[in-house]
Amino acid sequence: MKLFLAVILGGIVGYERQHKSRPAGLRTHILVCIGACLVQIISLDFSIINKGTEVDPMRLGAQVISGIGFLGAGTIIKEGASIKGLTTAASLWTVACIGLATGSGLYMQSILATFFIYIALKGFKLIEDKIGYDKREVSFEVVIDDDLGKIGFIGTNLGKLNVNISNIEINKKDEHIIIELNLKSPKNISNERIIKAFSDIPGIKRVSLL
Repeated sequence: MKLFLAVILGGIVGYERQHKSRPAGLRTHILVCIGACLVQIISLDFSIINKGTEVDPMRLGAQVISGIGFLGAGTIIKEGASIKGLTTAASLWTVACIGLATGSGLYMQSILATFFIYIALKGFKLIEDKIGYDKREVSFEVVIDDDLGKIGFIGTNLGKLNVNISNIEINKKDEHIIIELNLKSPKNISNERIIKAFSDIPGIKRVSLL
């Protein structure tokens, strides 16, 4: 019964991810939930069989929670300024927790958690989009003289345009520093205005859109 419930609950979350064509879909979520559930069943049954000895039934479950990270990391993809797969990675981790709860016999908690996870994935996306509707993501490569102090000027000039730096990568090449910037810019700020903000800084050699 526990394993069957793990299939159903993991499948509900997996269905939503499959519907969005995410890297980890229906089968992956079901397998994670079944596996976590089975681990917890083994832990509890082993502790019952070996009653009287010092056995921690939560030890294997703790390994599932920490170990599921490698699978979640495999679903995260970086595309230019965007990082995709974080939500799917989080859903895999929570599905593992649902499996552990189901294996422990906490059926109501498992069902409620699945319900809330599904609502968060399905319903909160609309709220999330509304919050970030006025921002767009854009990436630039900036070549400057070998002077890291210029980065402060870059941040200041972008701040005047209400442009935020979401990620920065710095590499040195010969006498120059190459900076890759992932920016979150208001939709009314054009790429030309951002390039102008860079060009106003002394020591900037080249600015290009990625």
